[in-house]
Amino acid sequence: MDTMLQTIVTVVLLLMLLLIILFLFLLFKPWRFFFPHRFRIIKPELERPLVTDEPDLNASSFNELPRDYDLEGACFPNDLRSPRSHGAGLVHKPRLQALPQSDTLIVDVISDRDPSSHDVDVVQTLRLNTAHIAQIQNHATPNFQRDRVQDFVKRDISDQRSCLSLEVITGPSRGLRCSVQSTDPSRLPLTLGRVSPSDLVIKDSEVSGKHALIKWNLDKMKWELVDMGSLNGTLLNSKPINHPDTGSRHWGDPMNLANGDIITLGTTSNITVHITSQNQHHIPFGVGMASDPMALRRGGKRRPMEDVCHYQWPLPGLDQFGLFSICDGHGGDGAAKSASKLFPEIIASMLSDSIKRERVLSLCDASDILREAFSQTEACMNHYYEGCTATVLLVWTDGYENFFAQCANVGDSACCMSVNGKQIKMTEDHKITNHSERLRIEGTGEPLKDGETRLYGINLARMLGDKFLKQQDSRFSSEPYISQVVHIDQASEAFAVLASDGLWDVISEKKAIQLVLQMRERYYSERENSAEKIANMLLNEAKTLKTKDNTSLIFLDFDTFHRFSCKVES
Repeated sequence: MDTMLQTIVTVVLLLMLLLIILFLFLLFKPWRFFFPHRFRIIKPELERPLVTDEPDLNASSFNELPRDYDLEGACFPNDLRSPRSHGAGLVHKPRLQALPQSDTLIVDVISDRDPSSHDVDVVQTLRLNTAHIAQIQNHATPNFQRDRVQDFVKRDISDQRSCLSLEVITGPSRGLRCSVQSTDPSRLPLTLGRVSPSDLVIKDSEVSGKHALIKWNLDKMKWELVDMGSLNGTLLNSKPINHPDTGSRHWGDPMNLANGDIITLGTTSNITVHITSQNQHHIPFGVGMASDPMALRRGGKRRPMEDVCHYQWPLPGLDQFGLFSICDGHGGDGAAKSASKLFPEIIASMLSDSIKRERVLSLCDASDILREAFSQTEACMNHYYEGCTATVLLVWTDGYENFFAQCANVGDSACCMSVNGKQIKMTEDHKITNHSERLRIEGTGEPLKDGETRLYGINLARMLGDKFLKQQDSRFSSEPYISQVVHIDQASEAFAVLASDGLWDVISEKKAIQLVLQMRERYYSERENSAEKIANMLLNEAKTLKTKDNTSLIFLDFDTFHRFSCKVES
């Protein structure tokens, strides 16, 4: 027995010795001394030494780059990763700074991959002169780096101004508001907390002293929300975004903010997010937008915001056209966001064709453009288990102060207009309970049964997205209803209301028009801000009537004039 025990002990010790040797072998990686070439993947332009003393550098080539030129994203090959935003890295600062006595740029390169897989050390500082920048631009992959360099060089930051507005809608600090521009780095990041020096001080015992912050991500051109290690956590549209280990006080990951989002600090303080971007183009009529997820109005349960509003005047490169849309998502907001992004791009692309554009202007009819836009948008969307309604209002002018409006829709988000006191319905409701929709479905050869009000649990027969359902049942469709064109001349008293079904569930189109007429009289002396106030009054009326669904609306007043066009971000 003693001999067997000694043998077992000897075997165990040998195994432990082998494990230690293997661990040391992997730790020190001796093979790298024999095959160094396998780990040198840096382009020749960035090989050591990275400091040169070329005497003929031209400082003007450096000065031609814009202030906020994104060197990390635009110039470097893919194997040089930009630093991740965290902690002190969240402070806004210009991407490049001119050095007083040199034509070189200093860039901190931080790799989030294994340091052994690169020839550049983690947190290595590279000194690049302007000649290096030119070389990198010329040798970069044409479809990525060079195109992106040109985009950044041509970008006019003043035309990308985004305004973030916050309003506390519930909790002890209800009514508190705060706004900040993306072009004001002195006020960024915007901090939220219970005590000063937070920018938005919320007097709520469940809010941490330094609870969360909002920063402008120049790379993504998006606002981002970050939990700063709060004790009671941060929710974005009812979903926690704080670090899973709440006791560690670690910061959470940055999360993109969209217009209409709801931020919850603790359990009672809800903050609504309103985001607009402004450019220098004039919009020739009043526009107001309002939205609310109605998050606590269905049995006390929190509801995520799935509506997406978007409006833009003019469309890119098209001074005579503007687009206004409401998309109401189901199964998530992904399909609604995709559709809101695709519609202006696709319609602008089609109208950039001079023949198609002149046809619309001469015939005063954009039916073909709108129908094709829905077809292309549906084809581009890859949402199998999410879908959305879509109501799109195209407005254009003939250059003689005459406006034309035409609407297309799928689903139950609706648009109505009033012209000289006449109510005009611009959309068709595509709920399965509607007689016209049941007739369409009957024409497919598979009529609905008596009393059947839903297909696969959905009360709509037309929508964008939901590709899985459409593959299962051909009765689902993305074919839009297209309205007649409405002509608005100089003498017309006209306005339009686009809204998701959260408004129409409690307010009829006739009642909405009556409310607008009453409010226009009240705000007649405040023409400059009346459209926004009317939009908010309609939203408040829906709240008073206890609507239970996400509610978003856009109000267009063709009798008032605004100085700037605003595009609501998704």
